[in-house]
Amino acid sequence: MSSLSHLFDGFASVLSPQNLLYAAIGVTIGTLVGVLPGIGPALTIALLLPVSLQLDDPTGTLIMFAGIYYGAMYGGSTTSILLNTPGESASVATSIEGYRMAQRGRARAALATAAIGSFVAATISTVLLAFVAEPMAGFAVTFRASDYFALAVLAMVTVTALVGASLPRGLMSLTFGLFLGLVGIDSLTGQARFTFGVPELLDGVDIVTVIVGLFAIGETLYIASRLKDLPAKVAPLEPARGGFAWLSRQDWARSWPAWLRGTLFGFPFGALPSGGAEIPTFLSYTVEKRRSKHRDEWGNGAIEGVAGPEAANNASFSGVLVPLLTLGIPTSATAAVMLAAFGYFDLSPGPQLFEKSPDLVWALIASLFVGNVMLLALNLPLIRIWVKVLQIPRPLLYTGILVFATLGVYAVSGSVVDVLIAYAIGVLAMFMRRFDFPIAPVILGLILGPMMETQFRRALLLSDGDLSVFVTRPLTVTLLSLALVALALPHLPKMWTRLRGGSGARRLSFAEDD
Repeated sequence: MSSLSHLFDGFASVLSPQNLLYAAIGVTIGTLVGVLPGIGPALTIALLLPVSLQLDDPTGTLIMFAGIYYGAMYGGSTTSILLNTPGESASVATSIEGYRMAQRGRARAALATAAIGSFVAATISTVLLAFVAEPMAGFAVTFRASDYFALAVLAMVTVTALVGASLPRGLMSLTFGLFLGLVGIDSLTGQARFTFGVPELLDGVDIVTVIVGLFAIGETLYIASRLKDLPAKVAPLEPARGGFAWLSRQDWARSWPAWLRGTLFGFPFGALPSGGAEIPTFLSYTVEKRRSKHRDEWGNGAIEGVAGPEAANNASFSGVLVPLLTLGIPTSATAAVMLAAFGYFDLSPGPQLFEKSPDLVWALIASLFVGNVMLLALNLPLIRIWVKVLQIPRPLLYTGILVFATLGVYAVSGSVVDVLIAYAIGVLAMFMRRFDFPIAPVILGLILGPMMETQFRRALLLSDGDLSVFVTRPLTVTLLSLALVALALPHLPKMWTRLRGGSGARRLSFAEDD
């Protein structure tokens, strides 16, 4: 009942005219930017982060970010279905069947099942978030410094091991992120580290600068470098043929079980380190394909192949918020970007957040319900406007993003050095994309590295320098053991195949983070 009463308080806050305006701006901008080819939630939030941080209202700003996140996911499904260009890896499964449906003259049905499925999944998963988050925060209060250190290790190791096709490349990305996190004055000794005599680096590398460089500048340069590889023709939007919300009775019958199953995959996987949205979307796609009574349609536009993955994709967002809000641990690149936004308002996600800022937390959770209703009303009736957005000339679009990103970094820092650092990181990120180095470990290393160092030192301080503190507490040992399992997990299919005398099994990996 406590969670329910807090949730009602959150609704009272978010339904104020000012917060409703923030939510409306967030979902509109998120959809507008998310529908652009090749642009996902991480890039969208990174691009808008510098501007949004100029606002003085943390509750309104975070409500707007949640709207941007959801809006970008809705917009991403439109691009995947009509242009076959998923803005993020979690939409790849949607594009497989969705684009085929559009080519067969069923674009409206694909868009409708994606939008309604996203609404259903997001609503159910937000209810789960509301009832899981507070007990989880209560459990997190029992965490000690050694547990937080082990948790940071687990989060970084799992993302590094499971995202991308190569563990050495993932570790190199993580090392780069940890290095960026070490730049600046050591808070314990007061010594400057890796500043190379540049005064602007004494305060460390600004997280916003790195985020804009990695996601906005790097992604844009990478997409611009392969413009010729992107499809230029948008699938036509056929005339509406009746049915409720563009779905026939048979479409509804085939879609709703897939929506529910996708939700069941999305929420728990989103809450796991490295779970993100890729694993549940592809799991949902595979399960729906195996269960389908219309196997001849798969590969040519099966509606379950759109309904299930889209539901899993949106449900995973609420799951991602569980470790982010209760433990302060981001499990995806987009969550890491949101964590940076919390930090800018001197807010520390974790168990204390529910005690110190309950109004903000519950307003944020309640805003997810409101934002979903807005998105459902915004997407289907205005689909022709979003199709027009897809027709913006690509060179003009990506030039505008670079100009906007540059102005954003300068507006936050007022320093040309930070702009140069952002572009240096952006160029590096472009080559990392080109040579299959994952980006997510960089941002996790930058954000979790300093926290891991602080907790490591605190644990040693409390134990008088006794390292056995990391192997004597059961929770710490469990978390560190799970980190070791995560390192071995990608190699299990290959090992299993060899034990059975076969060959040719590939390393288990998941695509680049959202």
